[in-house]
Amino acid sequence: MHFDFAVIGSGPAGQRSAIQAAKLGRKVVLIDRQEAVGGVCLHTGTIPSKTLREAVLYLSGWSQRGLYGQGYRLKQDLTIDDLKQRLNITIREEIEVIKHQLTRNGVTVLRGAASFLDPHRLRVEDSRGKVTEVGADHILIATGTHPLRPAGIPFDGQRVIDSDDLLKLERLPRTLTVVGAGVIGVEYASIFSAMDIEVVLVDGRRGLLGFMDQEVVEEFVHMLRERGAVLRLGEAVNGVVREGDQVVTELGSGKRIRSDLVMFAAGRAGSTNTLQLELAGVEQDERHLIKVNEQFQTNIPHIYAAGDVIGFPSLASTSMEQGRQVACHAFGHAHSFKKPENFPFGIYAVPEMSMVGLSEQQLLERKIPYETGIARLRETARGQIMGIEAGMLKMLFSLEDRRLLGVHILGEGATELIHIGQAALVLGGTLDYFIDTVFNYPTLAEAYKVAALDAWNRMVV
Repeated sequence: MHFDFAVIGSGPAGQRSAIQAAKLGRKVVLIDRQEAVGGVCLHTGTIPSKTLREAVLYLSGWSQRGLYGQGYRLKQDLTIDDLKQRLNITIREEIEVIKHQLTRNGVTVLRGAASFLDPHRLRVEDSRGKVTEVGADHILIATGTHPLRPAGIPFDGQRVIDSDDLLKLERLPRTLTVVGAGVIGVEYASIFSAMDIEVVLVDGRRGLLGFMDQEVVEEFVHMLRERGAVLRLGEAVNGVVREGDQVVTELGSGKRIRSDLVMFAAGRAGSTNTLQLELAGVEQDERHLIKVNEQFQTNIPHIYAAGDVIGFPSLASTSMEQGRQVACHAFGHAHSFKKPENFPFGIYAVPEMSMVGLSEQQLLERKIPYETGIARLRETARGQIMGIEAGMLKMLFSLEDRRLLGVHILGEGATELIHIGQAALVLGGTLDYFIDTVFNYPTLAEAYKVAALDAWNRMVV
């Protein structure tokens, strides 16, 4: 079988790329080793973690405790089955949506493990051992990543797990140690903490989420500690040992942390082991991430890579756009590649964090004169109605031309609110837009005007 475009992997990058190429009139095949489409994003990553988060916030009553007190619970004894019930419904519905989109656009779906025979040919073997050879003029690698498992750690899928194993748990722990304070570790640590599970978060680095605005991160850390979570930063993990029904995490400082469950979120590696990339001549780094240029081409020009398999920022949202742009570039359709600063980042912790544009640290490093404006979400009328006790919206403006340079939000709804700031930033909006604009009342979006007025008070001579 020969196609204009072959896509390996049916996650966000693969889906969008295959559909875009089909809309351009090309003959497209989408290859995935799993029986159900959706990739890591749908089955073990983005969608499951965010669905679990919503289930926890609702069933635990966490989002209403600002109104009804810390003892408020919608369901007293949460079980893993309570959380999985909502997860299974969401995944099932999303699979149907993706399948319908692919069918409607005439994309051929081929199930099986793909590997290169040469730069233009793929071998696809399904679960029954049937082999199909596929040829293609252009190929996209969008196979995603999998959790790194540090050597010497006794992973067993029950007491010592990685983030993928979390969805297979049979019961919720009373105590949890999370190793790794990146995005995944922070999200799961805060989600379990919202269920009143005792959480210890361990990381060898001395700070969390270095790419985020540190004032926002500091406030988030304060909220996490206020809920009883313990942070052990700047601590190396020497080992993990089972002691009866519990697990002891041994730190370099000599500390020993005893818990029911240890989850490692210690980075991810590209899922390329079975692709036989060397037969196509495609280069990758030591973590099996594929190197690409600005057009997402590998060192072999007709072979592209997109999504998590190329590394940072490893977001479903950016992966979708990368996949779309790959199809446009491969088939000669003009488009503009967006600057990374214009992409919003969302951290689906409890509470959410989101940002777009430059952080205060970046402005200081680049010696760009700026002023800040801050609004506290609890001080808005809508915040009071919702019972929001904490959270902030921070804006950064240029002192030279009053242009918006960055927006950073902590609090429920942050990942939705950020798009107002994104639109203004991309379109070159200034402080004056936010000062002069009328926002609905009462809304959390009013915080933009409050923060703008806060900055204006400092900027006006």
